[in-house]
Amino acid sequence: MKAERYPAPAQRRPVLLARRSQKMARSAHAYVRGSTLRFYQWLRARRHHGIPAGPPVWICGDCHVGNLGPVANAAGQVAIEIRDLDQTVVGNPAHDLIRLALSLATAARGSDLPGVTTAHMMEHMIDGYSAALSSARAGAKSAARPEAVRLVMRRATARTWKHLARERLADIKPTIPLGERYWPLNAAEKKAIGVLFQDAAVRRLVTSLKSRKDGERVQVLDAAYWMKGCSSLGRLRYAVLLGVGKASRPDDFCLIDIKQAIAAAAPRAPHGAMPRDHAQRVVSGARALAPYLGERMMAASFLGRSVFLRELLPQDLKLEIDQLSIEEAMHCARYLAAVVGSAHGRQMGVSERRRWRRELARSHSRRLDAPSWLWSSVLELMVHHEAAYLEHCRTHALSLAAA
Repeated sequence: MKAERYPAPAQRRPVLLARRSQKMARSAHAYVRGSTLRFYQWLRARRHHGIPAGPPVWICGDCHVGNLGPVANAAGQVAIEIRDLDQTVVGNPAHDLIRLALSLATAARGSDLPGVTTAHMMEHMIDGYSAALSSARAGAKSAARPEAVRLVMRRATARTWKHLARERLADIKPTIPLGERYWPLNAAEKKAIGVLFQDAAVRRLVTSLKSRKDGERVQVLDAAYWMKGCSSLGRLRYAVLLGVGKASRPDDFCLIDIKQAIAAAAPRAPHGAMPRDHAQRVVSGARALAPYLGERMMAASFLGRSVFLRELLPQDLKLEIDQLSIEEAMHCARYLAAVVGSAHGRQMGVSERRRWRRELARSHSRRLDAPSWLWSSVLELMVHHEAAYLEHCRTHALSLAAA
């Protein structure tokens, strides 16, 4: 890409929104992943219509399939965790269940599975979630992994810095290649990044991973604006390549993701205590829901905006479920719900977990072994999102024709 084709910082937003529209038009499942605000608009309209109020805990707030996957901790151990906490709040755990159920239902539709499979997936979801609540310490670790999860875990544990560099940077050279994903910074952004990585707390975060020595030299080797994600496109997002120490070995390099935090669309519990700063809220939610990820994150201020930082590790991967068999759909529903149940359950006391499990066991119909509120919510949301998706595709096509 030639330099003159990069959008100037003031013109980035229209390009980012156009890319977001393109991504959401690819499939109904992609639309669901990128339409968090629409989900919570529906939820607000349906308030007090049968959805139970679980114990107020940190929830993901955007608990779709793509926001779960392998995550490494500072010591290099890998687990399946929630991996995107932009929308996290202290809220109702039932909201995460509904969001996950909608995501799984659209994945099943994309795999052309029979409609009855979706009903059975809801049953398996509740079974996996409830089992994780009953044993919060073991959680999802004791659940059998479906094949899709086993494959991504094998990939994750075998990856090194070279894999990450070739995937994110296109090469193992210590530079960020400008192109479709990475755009040049303006003078203010370059200066702000230099100042940020002079901060002692930020430098401690960098040296805390991979057994790096405290006090080692941390230098900014390269940085760029990063066009990444879907629902978050349009916010500030930067990739920063750092050299630690002598910067002569692969482990001496690290890639930092800087992401703007904004107000969450997910409704908070009436008396839920949360940090007022959006980035601090995201980090607090991550530490409660996804400890491996949370320990690698911190909140900061950048160009007057609230942002959070994390080092990207080779083991961090998104769980992609494009095509499912009937058996794999059931298995994935049970396992992923167990991951979420474990994340919720570790925040609850024994009595809270017991009461929440009893509530989930109620409201089953004679023909469906899943709460009726979950099934009716998924039915409404599937209709709601399918119509919105088709309209989105129409307007996206018209905008392309007019361009």
